[in-house]
Amino acid sequence: MLNHVKNIIVKNYLSLFIAISFEVLGTLLLPASQNFTKLIPTTILSISYIVSFYFLTFAVQKIPLPIVYASWSGIGVFSVAILNYIFYRQPLAWQAILGLFLIIFGVALINIFKID
Repeated sequence: MLNHVKNIIVKNYLSLFIAISFEVLGTLLLPASQNFTKLIPTTILSISYIVSFYFLTFAVQKIPLPIVYASWSGIGVFSVAILNYIFYRQPLAWQAILGLFLIIFGVALINIFKID
């Protein structure tokens, strides 16, 4: 029984992780789409958002919506900022980096102390 519950939890958090990954991909392609005038980036980002929301629906079946949304948006913001720095060379001030780590800390606290 315990393994079954663990499998459900892992499956739901895996769905959330996939949703976050595709949301981040779509967001990173926004500049490349050039206001939706470039077909390939626009198509990929549109599909990415659809896939993201599709997997998000699985996550909200068993994980409380506030937890899912906090995780999805917080980890998404953190990932986009870091990957934006890597791929688009947009610098981050130390204060922004500190704020990003505080977001991750907050998301971790929300997930650790959630009421089941």
